[in-house]
Amino acid sequence: MGMGIFRYDALRYKLGYSIQSRKIMNWHRVIACGISEIFALCRKSSESRNGFRILLYHAVGTPIKEDFRNLFSISPELFETHMAELSQYKETSIIGLTDTLNTKQKHGVAVTFDDGYRDNLTIAAPILERYQVPFTVFISTAYIRRSRTHPYLSEAEVRMLSEKPNVTIGSHGVSHAPLTECSQEKLRDELESSKHYLEDLTGKEIVSISYPHGRVNQRVIDAAANVGYKIGASSIFNINHSSQNCLMLCRTCILESDSVRIFRQKLHGDWDWCHWRQYLSMQQ
Repeated sequence: MGMGIFRYDALRYKLGYSIQSRKIMNWHRVIACGISEIFALCRKSSESRNGFRILLYHAVGTPIKEDFRNLFSISPELFETHMAELSQYKETSIIGLTDTLNTKQKHGVAVTFDDGYRDNLTIAAPILERYQVPFTVFISTAYIRRSRTHPYLSEAEVRMLSEKPNVTIGSHGVSHAPLTECSQEKLRDELESSKHYLEDLTGKEIVSISYPHGRVNQRVIDAAANVGYKIGASSIFNINHSSQNCLMLCRTCILESDSVRIFRQKLHGDWDWCHWRQYLSMQQ
């Protein structure tokens, strides 16, 4: 896959669409489920794809105003079911995102959250602790300042979350702006200011970033490396192999509509064909 601009399909949902567009997206979902069922049937006797899979969640139980289809806020009950399934999954191990920096650990599943919703602390963390699942929360630092009026983590809550065992805090930029569209000066500020702010707040080095809207290109990767990031998470749907650039890691997006059956399929790799759909959409 060439290193162009990566546009995450789900961004379309966040922007809001007409009723007709919703119907089209519903059909897209039906078709995607059908294709994945075919992959699952063909790969029924195969083991899970080998590599490092990173699950991408957003909110757990908190309605997201711009998410009119409620795709990115998973119910606490379904989230717990996912974690119970993950904890019993025999074909791979559960690891932390930063474990990928250890060259000896290139296989497993990691759990991540984008945006920094308060429910990551109040709802998700107790569930993850119960199943002993390490996780990473990527935070847009400007959202922290909006925590009095919006469902985002406050400074005290970020600090509280960072002090928990098996929790890693990462950057999601300052303003959640698409980094590929930023000037060089703005890009450096988004990367550097968010990193320093979170380091001052938590007292820990911030080495990972999730690119807002999943949009990243080689310029953004180079800038992130220069600022000191060692891990970069995109929204490209795929598993990561040992040769993967740590600043260009793929993730597996998990949605509210993902039943346990679909969750198992995604862990197994039956939905990894979606990265080809993303690639083709970028060519249009």
